[in-house]
Amino acid sequence: MAWFICVVILLLCSRSEQCTTGNASKLIEHTAAHFFEKMQSGKMYFIYFGKQVNPTIGLFIEQLEKSADVLEDYGISVAKVNCTNEHIAKYCTGKKLMKKVYLFRGGNVLKSFDTDTVFDVNAIVSHVLFTVLFDEVRYVHTIAELQSVERAAKGKTDIVLGHVQVLGLPEHRALMETAFVYGVKYQFVLTTGGPVLTNMGVEDISSLTAGLWFLHCKGASQSQHSDPCPHTALRRALTTLHIYTFLQLMEAPLVVRSQSEASVEPSEVNMVHSHLQVPLLFLFSQPHTVALDRVTAQTLAWRLRGQVGLVLIHRESPDVKIPLEYNAAYRLPGEGSEVKYLILNNLEEVIDLFRDESTPEEEEDDDNWATLDVLDDEVAESVYRDRGQSLDMDAVTELTADTFHSAVAESDYTVVLFYVKWDAVSMAFMQSYIEVSESLEDADISDVELAVLDCGEWTDVCSAQKIRSFPTVRLYRPQEPNQPYQGMLGTESLNRFIMLSRLVSPVLLSSPDEVTSFLEGDLYQRHAAIAPVTVLGLFSSTADAGVPVFKEAAKALRGETMVGLFADRQAEIWAVEYSVTLPAILVSRGPTGQTEAHSLNLSMPDQLVTHIQRALLDTFPELTVENLPLYLEVKKKLLLLFVGEEESGRKGNKRILDDMRSLLNTGLLNPYLPCWIHLGRTPAGKAVLEAYLGFLPLLPALVVSQLATGGEVFHYPTGRPLMVQPILQWLQRVEDGEEPPAGVIVDDKWMPSMPFYDFLSVMDQEVPGYASQRSAKTKTNRIERAEGEKEKSSSGGGERQARTGAHNPQGSPTTKPPQTSHHHSEL
Repeated sequence: MAWFICVVILLLCSRSEQCTTGNASKLIEHTAAHFFEKMQSGKMYFIYFGKQVNPTIGLFIEQLEKSADVLEDYGISVAKVNCTNEHIAKYCTGKKLMKKVYLFRGGNVLKSFDTDTVFDVNAIVSHVLFTVLFDEVRYVHTIAELQSVERAAKGKTDIVLGHVQVLGLPEHRALMETAFVYGVKYQFVLTTGGPVLTNMGVEDISSLTAGLWFLHCKGASQSQHSDPCPHTALRRALTTLHIYTFLQLMEAPLVVRSQSEASVEPSEVNMVHSHLQVPLLFLFSQPHTVALDRVTAQTLAWRLRGQVGLVLIHRESPDVKIPLEYNAAYRLPGEGSEVKYLILNNLEEVIDLFRDESTPEEEEDDDNWATLDVLDDEVAESVYRDRGQSLDMDAVTELTADTFHSAVAESDYTVVLFYVKWDAVSMAFMQSYIEVSESLEDADISDVELAVLDCGEWTDVCSAQKIRSFPTVRLYRPQEPNQPYQGMLGTESLNRFIMLSRLVSPVLLSSPDEVTSFLEGDLYQRHAAIAPVTVLGLFSSTADAGVPVFKEAAKALRGETMVGLFADRQAEIWAVEYSVTLPAILVSRGPTGQTEAHSLNLSMPDQLVTHIQRALLDTFPELTVENLPLYLEVKKKLLLLFVGEEESGRKGNKRILDDMRSLLNTGLLNPYLPCWIHLGRTPAGKAVLEAYLGFLPLLPALVVSQLATGGEVFHYPTGRPLMVQPILQWLQRVEDGEEPPAGVIVDDKWMPSMPFYDFLSVMDQEVPGYASQRSAKTKTNRIERAEGEKEKSSSGGGERQARTGAHNPQGSPTTKPPQTSHHHSEL
């Protein structure tokens, strides 16, 4: 059993990145000399030879890199050769797009594959292992071929027959990985359908995408060469874990006879089926019926093999307390599962019982995921998936209409989350909100109270607080207006907002030493990590007319950054040093960063807030999911550098980033917003880069994104050195229209993944005409009729009679009164 678990863990680890010891890629890049050296080693290599990379080839290389981790566990190294730089005769052809991959053993080619065949990790692993195991895994097309394999196996080994409709799918991979481990023990056979399935008892061949059968040939007699081997079908999905569990069940005894364990109660029976989460069926036997009971047990065991473990228990021992009126019992898998006794009347009842009991959980999961398939967004899907998990609401205070006003008045700081239970975003954010409350409690912060209010229950409170969207978070202080939280709906961002909101804003500084300590983060060391950028307002004296405006702006910025105020003659000296006029602000980016100075035009507090928020933006920022919206508001073209996460690239990345920073002071990049994305810290950047270019280029990659002016994207040529002068020349060609765009970002509407569900049309199908009056067309007609009546009533009688006479052949006025509509009006 321990050996089986180790095998399963090994194979599952080969399919999971979590079992690897590091993030370094196992994909090797060979030079020509390295290639010929490796061909002499006798090892097995799977190598792609390529030149140019289009989107399709780029996706293939990404899948090739993932497969390298898996194939390494099977002793197969995965590599690539850049035929642009290296030439290897026969393999580096003259084609620009090369679409061949080769499997080598030593210097010999076992097989070549088209990249369209090995299109993803599953296809690569399955095809490579199938080639490696070519002599071990038999491929059959006809019943005669299968019968030939059975005749050879009888009395020697059992057969594992697998069926997949198409090679290269996950089911094919699972079968090949199993064959690699168990190939010495069993004879593996593969088929892709046809008459072989009919021979295995499959009625509807087209409906079976994958299947597995265990042919019990080892115990069959060779003298009965014309009889097929008895077989047992796997009645679960063809996955690695299911196959290994199934094979272990095939090794278990057909019927466990507990004659030597007569004192064991059914609840105490422990066998391999229990560890494999398989139900157990107990048949109770007496001395005078033991022969018949064994026949019954054998018959049942064959029909339920692979699904149920069968135990035959004898009643001789007085220690076995089994009610005499029952002749059978069963126990479902799972800890604490109780034994259920029953009276066995016929075999079909038991078979139907276990067929019903063995699948409810899987069917329920299928139903759940079928529902998830039609959800509109990922947030709703995650909430639906976690609907069974209850939230621990003890960490927050649940407010009502009676307790809301007293709660926000009693505490120094009260943070309230307004939510509704039916909103997916509200419920997804609730867990993060609870985590913030727990972290504040762990940090021994007692002056902040986190509370929640359900607007579905207390609509009057939410209406009075002018809650217009969900979820909404507000910070309340006694005797002060509430402060809305406008950051990301995450634990870190909300915790930062709360911690900074507890500080006085602005901090009044009285000496140059205090100013230095404030700007370098020493004055508030606890908050320096969460607010590395600080703002200092400089005024010549406290009597300056702009000081009250600055204080109002500082209050509005609570929760975003730390703001200080220094009003003294010393400020005039610093203004001269920084070449600004007072009033001004200093923006400090920490002890290791630079300090920038900006003059202020103090008019209104809200305008000053916007000015300070713009000044807080970095001149060469690292874009993240959190700060991207702030920088997109600048409305400039993005000069965006994508850098990788490889350890070996850190020094190169630093040099490129330093070169980009050196361009900032030249003024040549003023039309652009220079920025960069680290794909290791921000994995979403990989999807952005692929959306820009249609493929993933080699890193680092420099692009210009003109989202605000047509959506064109320009890619700095791969292979050209990322240095100051070549970058400037490339940007000039982009501005002159001499550089072709590498891609275009289409401004598509973000529509729901599923079509709109027209409830009104469904109502009309049930009751014709019931909802038709509410359609847009009908409302338009009513409005047109109303406008027409209004126009008629405003016109003169003679004009009205002339217009009417034009439609009457006799010229007589129409005397029929207008019909009154009985349709319901929504106006």
